[in-house]
Amino acid sequence: MAMRVGDVIAEIMKRERVKFLFVYPLTPLTEFAAAADIRPIVVRQERVGCAMADAMGRLSSSDDVAVFGCQGGPGIENTFGAVAQAYSEGVPLVVIVPGPSRALANVPPSFNATLNYQHITKSAETVTTPEMIVPAMRRAFTLARNGRPGPCLVEVSDVFNAEIPSIANAAALDYEPTKRTLIAPDPKAVDAAAEALLNAKMPMIYVGQGVHYAKAWNELRQVAELVEAAVGTSMEGKSAFPETHPLALGAGGPTMSSALATHVRESDVVFGIGVSYSPGFAIRWPTENKRFIHSTVDERDLNKIIPAAYPILGDAKLTLAMMHQALSERLRGKPRGLTRAVAARIQSQNEPWLNAWMPYLTSNAKPLSPYRVVYDLLQTVDVANTIVTHDAGSPRDEMIPFWKSVTPLSYIGWGKTTQLGYGLGLTMGAKMAHPDKLCINYWGEAALGMTGMDFETCVRCQIPIMSILSNNFGMKCEYAAMKLSHQKYRTCDISGNYAEFAKALGGYGERVTEPEQVVHAIVNGIRATKEGKPVLLEFITTQDVRFASGGGLPTDGAGTGGD
Repeated sequence: MAMRVGDVIAEIMKRERVKFLFVYPLTPLTEFAAAADIRPIVVRQERVGCAMADAMGRLSSSDDVAVFGCQGGPGIENTFGAVAQAYSEGVPLVVIVPGPSRALANVPPSFNATLNYQHITKSAETVTTPEMIVPAMRRAFTLARNGRPGPCLVEVSDVFNAEIPSIANAAALDYEPTKRTLIAPDPKAVDAAAEALLNAKMPMIYVGQGVHYAKAWNELRQVAELVEAAVGTSMEGKSAFPETHPLALGAGGPTMSSALATHVRESDVVFGIGVSYSPGFAIRWPTENKRFIHSTVDERDLNKIIPAAYPILGDAKLTLAMMHQALSERLRGKPRGLTRAVAARIQSQNEPWLNAWMPYLTSNAKPLSPYRVVYDLLQTVDVANTIVTHDAGSPRDEMIPFWKSVTPLSYIGWGKTTQLGYGLGLTMGAKMAHPDKLCINYWGEAALGMTGMDFETCVRCQIPIMSILSNNFGMKCEYAAMKLSHQKYRTCDISGNYAEFAKALGGYGERVTEPEQVVHAIVNGIRATKEGKPVLLEFITTQDVRFASGGGLPTDGAGTGGD
Protein backbone atom coordinates (compact mmCIF):
# COMPACT_ATOMS: atom_id res chain seq x y z
CA MET A 1 0.00 0.00 0.00
CA ALA A 2 1.42 3.38 -1.06
CA MET A 3 1.46 6.55 1.06
CA ARG A 4 -1.49 8.87 0.69
CA VAL A 5 -1.18 12.58 -0.04
CA GLY A 6 -2.08 13.43 3.56
CA ASP A 7 0.55 11.02 4.88
CA VAL A 8 3.19 12.63 2.68
CA ILE A 9 2.24 16.15 3.81
CA ALA A 10 2.56 15.11 7.46
CA GLU A 11 5.92 13.40 6.83
CA ILE A 12 7.22 16.52 5.07
CA MET A 13 6.05 18.64 8.00
CA LYS A 14 8.04 16.41 10.37
CA ARG A 15 11.16 16.77 8.24
CA GLU A 16 10.66 20.54 8.28
CA ARG A 17 10.69 20.36 12.12
CA VAL A 18 7.00 21.20 12.45
CA LYS A 19 5.91 20.13 15.94
CA PHE A 20 2.40 21.59 16.01
CA LEU A 21 -0.43 21.98 13.53
CA PHE A 22 -2.40 25.11 14.37
CA VAL A 23 -5.84 24.32 13.07
CA TYR A 24 -9.56 24.85 13.08
CA PRO A 25 -11.64 21.90 11.81
CA LEU A 26 -12.64 20.42 9.57
CA THR A 27 -9.62 19.43 7.52
CA PRO A 28 -8.23 15.94 6.84
CA LEU A 29 -4.79 17.27 7.77
CA THR A 30 -5.68 17.17 11.48
CA GLU A 31 -5.85 13.36 11.48
CA PHE A 32 -2.82 12.90 9.26
CA ALA A 33 -0.78 15.19 11.53
CA ALA A 34 -1.86 13.36 14.68
CA ALA A 35 -0.95 10.01 13.11
CA ALA A 36 2.54 11.43 12.51
CA ASP A 37 2.81 12.61 16.16
CA ILE A 38 2.40 16.26 15.23
CA ARG A 39 0.16 17.80 17.88
CA PRO A 40 -2.92 19.63 16.55
CA ILE A 41 -3.72 22.82 18.49
CA VAL A 42 -7.40 23.46 17.82
CA VAL A 43 -8.29 27.14 18.22
CA ARG A 44 -11.64 28.89 18.45
CA GLN A 45 -11.03 31.21 15.49
CA GLU A 46 -8.86 30.86 12.40
CA ARG A 47 -7.19 34.25 12.87
CA VAL A 48 -5.75 33.17 16.20
CA GLY A 49 -4.37 29.87 14.93
CA CYS A 50 -2.67 31.62 12.04
CA ALA A 51 -1.19 34.22 14.43
CA MET A 52 0.22 31.40 16.58
CA ALA A 53 1.99 30.00 13.52
CA ASP A 54 3.13 33.53 12.71
CA ALA A 55 4.80 33.93 16.13
CA MET A 56 6.70 30.66 15.85
CA GLY A 57 8.19 31.73 12.54
CA ARG A 58 9.22 35.11 13.92
CA LEU A 59 10.73 33.81 17.14
CA SER A 60 12.86 31.23 15.32
CA SER A 61 14.11 33.84 12.82
CA SER A 62 12.41 31.70 10.12
CA ASP A 63 14.38 28.58 11.10
CA ASP A 64 11.07 26.92 11.99
CA VAL A 65 8.31 27.64 9.52
CA ALA A 66 5.00 26.77 11.18
CA VAL A 67 1.87 25.41 9.51
CA PHE A 68 -1.75 26.47 9.81
CA GLY A 69 -4.61 24.34 8.54
CA CYS A 70 -8.33 24.95 8.26
CA GLN A 71 -11.50 23.96 6.47
CA GLY A 72 -11.96 24.80 2.83
CA GLY A 73 -14.60 27.40 2.01
CA PRO A 74 -15.64 29.22 5.21
CA GLY A 75 -12.45 28.32 7.09
CA ILE A 76 -10.03 29.73 4.55
CA GLU A 77 -12.36 32.68 4.02
CA ASN A 78 -12.13 33.47 7.76
CA THR A 79 -8.34 33.11 7.62
CA PHE A 80 -7.87 35.88 5.05
CA GLY A 81 -7.21 38.68 7.55
CA ALA A 82 -4.53 36.74 9.44
CA VAL A 83 -2.64 35.84 6.27
CA ALA A 84 -2.87 39.45 5.09
CA GLN A 85 -1.36 40.50 8.43
CA ALA A 86 1.51 38.01 8.08
CA TYR A 87 2.14 39.12 4.51
CA SER A 88 2.31 42.78 5.45
CA GLU A 89 4.72 42.04 8.32
CA GLY A 90 6.90 39.66 6.30
CA VAL A 91 6.33 36.53 8.38
CA PRO A 92 7.07 32.97 7.19
CA LEU A 93 4.31 30.39 7.47
CA VAL A 94 2.62 27.74 5.33
CA VAL A 95 -1.15 27.48 5.05
CA ILE A 96 -2.51 24.11 3.91
CA VAL A 97 -6.19 23.93 3.06
CA PRO A 98 -8.48 21.42 1.32
CA GLY A 99 -9.85 22.94 -1.86
CA PRO A 100 -13.11 22.32 -3.68
CA SER A 101 -13.42 19.24 -5.82
CA ARG A 102 -11.67 19.43 -9.16
CA ALA A 103 -15.01 19.27 -10.92
CA LEU A 104 -16.33 22.36 -9.09
CA ALA A 105 -13.17 24.38 -8.44
CA ASN A 106 -14.18 27.20 -10.76
CA VAL A 107 -17.93 26.94 -10.41
CA PRO A 108 -19.58 29.65 -8.30
CA PRO A 109 -20.00 29.92 -5.37
CA SER A 110 -16.96 27.69 -4.69
CA PHE A 111 -14.21 29.67 -2.96
CA ASN A 112 -10.95 29.27 -4.84
CA ALA A 113 -8.25 30.05 -2.27
CA THR A 114 -5.43 29.99 -4.81
CA LEU A 115 -7.02 32.77 -6.83
CA ASN A 116 -8.19 34.84 -3.90
CA TYR A 117 -4.96 34.64 -1.86
CA GLN A 118 -2.47 35.46 -4.60
CA HIS A 119 -2.11 39.10 -3.52
CA ILE A 120 -1.41 38.33 0.17
CA THR A 121 0.97 35.38 -0.19
CA LYS A 122 4.40 34.84 -1.68
CA SER A 123 2.97 31.83 -3.49
CA ALA A 124 -0.44 30.23 -3.80
CA GLU A 125 -0.92 27.02 -5.73
CA THR A 126 -3.42 24.22 -6.14
CA VAL A 127 -2.51 20.55 -5.96
CA THR A 128 -4.83 18.63 -8.26
CA THR A 129 -2.95 15.34 -8.62
CA PRO A 130 -1.14 13.26 -5.97
CA GLU A 131 2.22 13.61 -7.71
CA MET A 132 2.13 17.40 -7.37
CA ILE A 133 2.25 17.47 -3.56
CA VAL A 134 5.97 16.96 -2.91
CA PRO A 135 7.27 19.74 -5.21
CA ALA A 136 4.45 22.03 -4.06
CA MET A 137 5.42 21.58 -0.41
CA ARG A 138 9.09 22.06 -1.23
CA ARG A 139 8.31 25.33 -3.02
CA ALA A 140 6.12 26.58 -0.18
CA PHE A 141 8.67 26.04 2.58
CA THR A 142 11.50 27.41 0.43
CA LEU A 143 9.68 30.59 -0.50
CA ALA A 144 8.30 31.14 3.00
CA ARG A 145 11.75 31.35 4.63
CA ASN A 146 13.88 32.86 1.85
CA GLY A 147 14.31 36.48 0.80
CA ARG A 148 11.72 38.62 2.52
CA PRO A 149 9.81 35.95 4.45
CA GLY A 150 6.09 35.56 3.95
CA PRO A 151 3.12 33.19 3.94
CA CYS A 152 2.64 30.54 1.27
CA LEU A 153 -0.60 28.71 0.48
CA VAL A 154 -1.00 25.11 -0.68
CA GLU A 155 -4.58 24.28 -1.64
CA VAL A 156 -5.11 20.53 -1.92
CA SER A 157 -8.11 19.56 -3.97
CA ASP A 158 -9.99 16.31 -3.37
CA VAL A 159 -6.82 14.17 -3.33
CA PHE A 160 -5.92 14.12 0.40
CA ASN A 161 -6.71 10.39 0.58
CA ALA A 162 -5.34 9.50 -2.83
CA GLU A 163 -2.31 7.20 -2.94
CA ILE A 164 1.00 8.15 -4.54
CA PRO A 165 2.16 4.96 -6.26
CA SER A 166 5.80 6.06 -6.45
CA ILE A 167 6.04 6.52 -2.64
CA ALA A 168 5.54 3.17 -0.97
CA ASN A 169 6.63 4.38 2.47
CA ALA A 170 8.44 7.23 4.24
CA ALA A 171 11.83 5.81 3.28
CA ALA A 172 10.86 6.17 -0.36
CA LEU A 173 9.95 9.84 0.03
CA ASP A 174 12.64 11.98 -1.60
CA TYR A 175 12.48 15.14 0.48
CA GLU A 176 15.20 17.06 2.28
CA PRO A 177 14.40 19.97 4.62
CA THR A 178 14.56 23.27 2.80
CA LYS A 179 17.31 25.75 3.61
CA ARG A 180 17.60 29.49 3.92
CA THR A 181 19.99 30.92 1.33
CA LEU A 182 21.81 34.16 2.06
CA ILE A 183 22.61 36.89 -0.45
CA ALA A 184 25.73 38.97 0.11
CA PRO A 185 25.73 42.68 -0.81
CA ASP A 186 27.93 44.42 -3.34
CA PRO A 187 31.21 45.27 -1.53
CA LYS A 188 31.47 48.57 -3.42
CA ALA A 189 28.03 49.63 -2.18
CA VAL A 190 29.00 48.79 1.41
CA ASP A 191 32.27 50.70 1.04
CA ALA A 192 30.51 53.82 -0.19
CA ALA A 193 27.99 53.61 2.64
CA ALA A 194 30.77 53.23 5.24
CA GLU A 195 32.44 56.37 3.93
CA ALA A 196 29.16 58.29 4.18
CA LEU A 197 28.60 57.13 7.75
CA LEU A 198 32.03 58.27 8.88
CA ASN A 199 31.63 61.67 7.22
CA ALA A 200 28.20 62.29 8.76
CA LYS A 201 27.72 64.99 11.39
CA MET A 202 24.89 63.13 13.14
CA PRO A 203 24.68 59.56 11.83
CA MET A 204 21.88 57.29 12.95
CA ILE A 205 21.27 53.56 12.55
CA TYR A 206 17.63 52.56 11.97
CA VAL A 207 17.00 48.85 12.58
CA GLY A 208 14.20 46.70 11.21
CA GLN A 209 12.94 43.16 11.44
CA GLY A 210 15.50 41.95 8.93
CA VAL A 211 18.11 42.01 11.70
CA HIS A 212 15.98 39.53 13.66
CA TYR A 213 15.61 37.19 10.69
CA ALA A 214 19.34 37.39 9.98
CA LYS A 215 20.21 36.92 13.69
CA ALA A 216 22.53 39.86 13.21
CA TRP A 217 22.28 41.26 16.74
CA ASN A 218 25.98 40.97 17.56
CA GLU A 219 27.06 42.43 14.24
CA LEU A 220 24.65 45.35 14.73
CA ARG A 221 26.11 46.14 18.13
CA GLN A 222 29.65 45.92 16.80
CA VAL A 223 28.92 48.37 13.99
CA ALA A 224 27.05 50.77 16.28
CA GLU A 225 29.84 50.83 18.86
CA LEU A 226 32.54 51.25 16.23
CA VAL A 227 30.87 54.08 14.31
CA GLU A 228 29.44 55.47 17.59
CA ALA A 229 26.03 56.23 16.12
CA ALA A 230 22.69 56.42 17.88
CA VAL A 231 20.45 53.39 17.22
CA GLY A 232 16.68 53.42 16.84
CA THR A 233 14.41 50.64 15.68
CA SER A 234 11.12 50.16 13.92
CA MET A 235 8.35 48.47 15.89
CA GLU A 236 9.18 45.21 14.11
CA GLY A 237 12.87 45.69 14.88
CA LYS A 238 12.30 46.39 18.59
CA SER A 239 14.60 44.26 20.82
CA ALA A 240 17.24 43.89 18.08
CA PHE A 241 19.39 46.37 20.02
CA PRO A 242 19.34 46.55 23.84
CA GLU A 243 17.28 49.58 24.77
CA THR A 244 19.32 50.14 27.92
CA HIS A 245 22.47 50.67 25.85
CA PRO A 246 23.92 54.23 26.02
CA LEU A 247 23.50 54.57 22.23
CA ALA A 248 19.87 53.34 22.22
CA LEU A 249 17.06 55.63 21.11
CA GLY A 250 14.33 53.01 21.47
CA ALA A 251 11.63 51.98 19.03
CA GLY A 252 9.22 54.21 17.17
CA GLY A 253 5.90 54.16 15.39
CA PRO A 254 3.19 56.75 15.99
CA THR A 255 4.82 57.29 19.40
CA MET A 256 8.48 57.38 20.40
CA SER A 257 11.00 58.88 22.79
CA SER A 258 12.07 62.49 22.45
CA ALA A 259 15.62 61.44 21.56
CA LEU A 260 14.38 59.19 18.74
CA ALA A 261 12.13 61.93 17.40
CA THR A 262 15.01 64.42 17.50
CA HIS A 263 17.34 62.09 15.61
CA VAL A 264 14.64 61.35 13.03
CA ARG A 265 14.43 65.09 12.38
CA GLU A 266 18.08 66.10 12.67
CA SER A 267 20.28 63.19 11.59
CA ASP A 268 22.03 63.81 8.28
CA VAL A 269 22.86 60.20 7.35
CA VAL A 270 20.52 57.34 8.25
CA PHE A 271 21.73 53.76 7.90
CA GLY A 272 18.57 51.66 7.58
CA ILE A 273 19.41 47.99 8.06
CA GLY A 274 16.82 45.25 7.56
CA VAL A 275 14.06 47.82 7.09
CA SER A 276 11.54 48.52 4.36
CA TYR A 277 10.71 52.14 5.27
CA SER A 278 7.12 51.14 4.53
CA PRO A 279 4.21 53.38 5.48
CA GLY A 280 1.54 52.34 7.95
CA PHE A 281 1.90 52.88 11.68
CA ALA A 282 5.61 53.55 11.29
CA ILE A 283 8.06 56.42 11.61
CA ARG A 284 7.45 59.07 8.95
CA TRP A 285 10.89 60.14 7.82
CA PRO A 286 11.63 63.63 6.55
CA THR A 287 13.93 63.51 3.53
CA GLU A 288 15.18 67.08 3.26
CA ASN A 289 18.90 67.47 4.05
CA LYS A 290 19.23 63.72 4.63
CA ARG A 291 20.96 60.88 2.87
CA PHE A 292 19.69 57.36 3.38
CA ILE A 293 21.68 54.15 3.33
CA HIS A 294 19.04 51.53 2.67
CA SER A 295 20.01 47.91 3.27
CA THR A 296 17.28 45.38 2.58
CA VAL A 297 16.85 41.84 1.32
CA ASP A 298 13.89 42.83 -0.86
CA GLU A 299 14.60 44.84 -4.00
CA ARG A 300 10.99 46.12 -3.99
CA ASP A 301 11.79 48.20 -0.91
CA LEU A 302 14.52 50.26 -2.57
CA ASN A 303 13.29 53.75 -3.44
CA LYS A 304 9.74 52.67 -2.61
CA ILE A 305 9.17 55.44 -0.08
CA ILE A 306 12.58 56.85 0.83
CA PRO A 307 15.10 57.89 -1.86
CA ALA A 308 18.16 55.71 -1.31
CA ALA A 309 21.45 57.51 -1.86
CA TYR A 310 23.26 54.28 -0.96
CA PRO A 311 21.14 51.22 -1.84
CA ILE A 312 22.42 47.88 -0.53
CA LEU A 313 20.71 44.61 -1.40
CA GLY A 314 21.62 41.65 0.78
CA ASP A 315 21.27 39.75 4.03
CA ALA A 316 21.52 41.97 7.12
CA LYS A 317 24.09 39.81 8.91
CA LEU A 318 26.42 39.68 5.91
CA THR A 319 25.91 43.39 5.27
CA LEU A 320 26.75 44.37 8.85
CA ALA A 321 29.81 42.13 8.89
CA MET A 322 31.08 43.76 5.70
CA MET A 323 30.18 47.21 7.04
CA HIS A 324 32.18 46.53 10.21
CA GLN A 325 35.17 45.50 8.13
CA ALA A 326 34.91 48.60 5.93
CA LEU A 327 34.65 50.85 8.98
CA SER A 328 37.51 49.06 10.73
CA GLU A 329 39.80 49.56 7.78
CA ARG A 330 39.16 53.29 7.89
CA LEU A 331 39.30 53.61 11.68
CA ARG A 332 42.10 51.08 12.21
CA GLY A 333 39.75 49.02 14.34
CA LYS A 334 39.14 51.69 16.97
CA PRO A 335 36.22 54.09 17.55
CA ARG A 336 36.91 57.81 17.50
CA GLY A 337 35.98 58.51 21.11
CA LEU A 338 32.53 59.95 20.37
CA THR A 339 30.40 57.56 22.40
CA ARG A 340 30.31 59.61 25.57
CA ALA A 341 29.15 62.72 23.72
CA VAL A 342 26.52 60.84 21.72
CA ALA A 343 25.21 59.14 24.87
CA ALA A 344 25.09 62.48 26.69
CA ARG A 345 23.14 64.01 23.81
CA ILE A 346 20.60 61.18 23.93
CA GLN A 347 20.26 61.51 27.68
CA SER A 348 19.80 65.28 27.52
CA GLN A 349 17.04 64.85 24.94
CA ASN A 350 15.24 62.13 26.87
CA GLU A 351 15.61 63.35 30.44
CA PRO A 352 13.12 66.25 30.36
CA TRP A 353 10.74 64.16 28.26
CA LEU A 354 10.85 61.25 30.70
CA ASN A 355 10.50 63.61 33.66
CA ALA A 356 7.34 65.01 32.09
CA TRP A 357 5.91 61.52 31.63
CA MET A 358 6.94 60.19 35.04
CA PRO A 359 3.83 61.48 36.85
CA TYR A 360 1.74 59.28 34.54
CA LEU A 361 4.11 56.31 34.79
CA THR A 362 3.84 56.45 38.58
CA SER A 363 0.36 57.94 38.89
CA ASN A 364 -1.86 57.09 41.86
CA ALA A 365 -4.96 58.35 40.08
CA LYS A 366 -8.19 56.41 39.67
CA PRO A 367 -9.19 55.18 37.17
CA LEU A 368 -5.68 53.90 36.66
CA SER A 369 -3.20 55.44 34.27
CA PRO A 370 -2.34 52.81 31.61
CA TYR A 371 1.22 54.10 31.83
CA ARG A 372 1.30 53.10 35.50
CA VAL A 373 0.35 49.57 34.45
CA VAL A 374 3.08 49.40 31.78
CA TYR A 375 5.70 50.91 34.09
CA ASP A 376 4.92 48.61 37.02
CA LEU A 377 4.91 45.63 34.67
CA LEU A 378 8.36 46.62 33.42
CA GLN A 379 9.67 46.94 36.98
CA THR A 380 8.18 43.62 38.13
CA VAL A 381 8.86 41.01 35.46
CA ASP A 382 12.21 39.48 34.50
CA VAL A 383 12.47 41.52 31.29
CA ALA A 384 15.28 39.44 29.78
CA ASN A 385 13.16 36.28 30.06
CA THR A 386 9.85 37.79 29.01
CA ILE A 387 8.30 38.03 25.53
CA VAL A 388 5.85 40.90 25.09
CA THR A 389 3.57 42.17 22.35
CA HIS A 390 1.13 45.05 22.14
CA ASP A 391 -2.18 45.20 20.34
CA ALA A 392 -3.47 47.80 17.91
CA GLY A 393 -4.27 51.35 18.94
CA SER A 394 -3.75 52.63 22.48
CA PRO A 395 -1.81 49.59 23.80
CA ARG A 396 0.75 49.94 20.99
CA ASP A 397 1.13 53.69 21.42
CA GLU A 398 1.39 53.45 25.20
CA MET A 399 3.89 50.60 25.32
CA ILE A 400 6.33 51.18 22.45
CA PRO A 401 8.20 54.22 23.90
CA PHE A 402 8.40 53.03 27.51
CA TRP A 403 9.03 49.28 27.40
CA LYS A 404 12.79 48.64 27.48
CA SER A 405 13.71 45.40 25.71
CA VAL A 406 17.14 44.02 26.55
CA THR A 407 17.35 40.68 24.69
CA PRO A 408 16.71 39.80 21.03
CA LEU A 409 13.27 38.53 20.05
CA SER A 410 11.79 39.53 23.39
CA TYR A 411 9.29 41.95 21.83
CA ILE A 412 6.98 41.07 18.94
CA GLY A 413 6.38 44.40 17.25
CA TRP A 414 3.93 45.03 14.43
CA GLY A 415 2.12 47.87 12.74
CA LYS A 416 2.15 47.69 8.95
CA THR A 417 -1.46 46.67 9.28
CA THR A 418 -3.24 46.76 12.61
CA GLN A 419 -5.94 44.18 13.13
CA LEU A 420 -7.38 44.27 16.63
CA GLY A 421 -6.83 41.05 18.56
CA TYR A 422 -3.68 39.94 16.70
CA GLY A 423 -1.59 40.09 19.87
CA LEU A 424 -3.35 37.21 21.65
CA GLY A 425 -2.44 34.61 19.04
CA LEU A 426 1.11 35.95 18.83
CA THR A 427 1.51 35.50 22.59
CA MET A 428 0.03 32.00 22.50
CA GLY A 429 2.45 31.06 19.72
CA ALA A 430 5.33 32.62 21.66
CA LYS A 431 4.50 30.47 24.68
CA MET A 432 4.40 27.35 22.50
CA ALA A 433 7.82 28.27 21.11
CA HIS A 434 9.30 29.25 24.50
CA PRO A 435 7.42 27.50 27.31
CA ASP A 436 10.11 28.58 29.79
CA LYS A 437 9.47 32.31 29.25
CA LEU A 438 6.76 34.61 30.57
CA CYS A 439 4.70 35.60 27.53
CA ILE A 440 2.50 38.70 27.75
CA ASN A 441 0.04 40.46 25.47
CA TYR A 442 -1.13 43.98 26.29
CA TRP A 443 -4.50 44.88 24.79
CA GLY A 444 -7.76 46.76 25.22
CA GLU A 445 -11.32 45.54 25.45
CA ALA A 446 -12.03 46.20 21.75
CA ALA A 447 -9.20 43.84 20.80
CA LEU A 448 -10.41 41.28 23.33
CA GLY A 449 -13.83 41.41 21.66
CA MET A 450 -12.23 40.24 18.42
CA THR A 451 -10.30 37.20 19.63
CA GLY A 452 -10.89 36.84 23.37
CA MET A 453 -12.67 33.48 23.19
CA ASP A 454 -9.31 31.91 22.43
CA PHE A 455 -8.41 32.45 26.07
CA GLU A 456 -10.35 29.19 26.39
CA THR A 457 -7.85 27.61 23.99
CA CYS A 458 -5.10 28.65 26.41
CA VAL A 459 -6.93 26.83 29.21
CA ARG A 460 -7.79 23.72 27.19
CA CYS A 461 -4.37 23.36 25.56
CA GLN A 462 -2.41 24.40 28.66
CA ILE A 463 -0.82 27.53 27.25
CA PRO A 464 -0.19 29.66 30.37
CA ILE A 465 0.18 33.16 28.95
CA MET A 466 -0.37 36.39 30.87
CA SER A 467 -2.86 38.76 29.28
CA ILE A 468 -2.80 42.40 30.45
CA LEU A 469 -6.08 44.15 29.70
CA SER A 470 -6.47 47.92 29.86
CA ASN A 471 -10.24 48.31 30.24
CA ASN A 472 -11.56 51.86 29.94
CA PHE A 473 -15.10 50.81 28.91
CA GLY A 474 -14.85 52.46 25.53
CA MET A 475 -12.97 53.13 22.33
CA LYS A 476 -11.24 56.22 23.65
CA CYS A 477 -9.28 56.93 20.48
CA GLU A 478 -12.46 57.15 18.42
CA TYR A 479 -14.38 59.74 20.47
CA ALA A 480 -13.17 62.68 18.39
CA ALA A 481 -14.04 60.98 15.08
CA MET A 482 -17.41 59.68 16.33
CA LYS A 483 -18.49 62.61 18.47
CA LEU A 484 -22.08 63.02 17.22
CA SER A 485 -22.88 59.32 16.96
CA HIS A 486 -21.48 58.75 20.44
CA GLN A 487 -23.47 61.60 21.91
CA LYS A 488 -26.69 60.29 20.34
CA TYR A 489 -26.18 56.53 20.45
CA ARG A 490 -23.16 55.81 22.69
CA THR A 491 -21.31 54.24 19.74
CA CYS A 492 -17.93 54.18 21.51
CA ASP A 493 -19.07 52.38 24.67
CA ILE A 494 -17.95 48.84 25.48
CA SER A 495 -18.89 46.90 28.62
CA GLY A 496 -17.88 43.73 30.40
CA ASN A 497 -16.18 42.14 33.38
CA TYR A 498 -13.31 40.31 31.75
CA ALA A 499 -11.64 38.99 34.90
CA GLU A 500 -14.84 37.04 35.60
CA PHE A 501 -14.88 35.97 31.95
CA ALA A 502 -11.37 34.52 32.36
CA LYS A 503 -12.42 32.66 35.50
CA ALA A 504 -15.50 31.27 33.78
CA LEU A 505 -13.28 29.81 31.07
CA GLY A 506 -11.06 28.13 33.67
CA GLY A 507 -8.18 30.60 33.86
CA TYR A 508 -6.92 33.01 36.50
CA GLY A 509 -8.66 36.39 36.45
CA GLU A 510 -8.17 39.46 38.60
CA ARG A 511 -9.67 42.95 38.29
CA VAL A 512 -7.58 45.86 39.56
CA THR A 513 -8.95 49.30 40.40
CA GLU A 514 -6.46 50.57 43.00
CA PRO A 515 -2.94 51.79 42.11
CA GLU A 516 -1.38 49.94 45.03
CA GLN A 517 -2.85 46.68 43.71
CA VAL A 518 -1.06 46.80 40.36
CA VAL A 519 2.23 45.14 41.31
CA HIS A 520 0.47 42.70 43.63
CA ALA A 521 -1.77 41.56 40.77
CA ILE A 522 1.19 41.15 38.41
CA VAL A 523 3.00 39.00 40.99
CA ASN A 524 -0.17 36.91 41.42
CA GLY A 525 -0.39 36.51 37.67
CA ILE A 526 3.22 35.41 37.29
CA ARG A 527 2.69 32.85 40.03
CA ALA A 528 -0.42 31.51 38.31
CA THR A 529 1.40 31.08 34.96
CA LYS A 530 4.10 29.07 36.74
CA GLU A 531 1.33 26.85 38.06
CA GLY A 532 0.20 26.28 34.47
CA LYS A 533 -2.80 28.63 34.40
CA PRO A 534 -3.49 31.24 31.71
CA VAL A 535 -3.92 34.65 33.32
CA LEU A 536 -6.04 37.69 32.49
CA LEU A 537 -5.35 40.77 34.61
CA GLU A 538 -7.99 43.43 34.04
CA PHE A 539 -6.90 46.97 34.91
CA ILE A 540 -9.62 49.63 34.99
CA THR A 541 -7.98 52.57 33.26
CA THR A 542 -8.77 56.15 32.40
CA GLN A 543 -10.26 57.29 29.10
CA ASP A 544 -7.84 60.21 28.94
CA VAL A 545 -6.00 60.26 25.61
CA ARG A 546 -2.30 60.99 26.05
CA PHE A 547 0.41 59.66 23.78
CA ALA A 548 4.07 60.42 23.16
CA SER A 549 3.23 61.14 19.52
CA GLY A 550 6.37 62.18 17.69
CA GLY A 551 8.26 62.16 20.98
CA GLY A 552 5.81 64.61 22.49
CA LEU A 553 4.94 65.52 26.05
CA PRO A 554 1.85 64.19 27.85
CA THR A 555 -0.71 66.72 26.68
CA ASP A 556 -4.20 65.61 25.70
CA GLY A 557 -4.39 64.65 22.06
CA ALA A 558 -6.11 62.62 19.38
CA GLY A 559 -5.53 58.90 19.18
CA THR A 560 -4.41 56.70 16.34
CA GLY A 561 -7.26 54.19 16.17
CA GLY A 562 -8.33 51.10 18.01
CA ASP A 563 -8.22 50.36 21.71
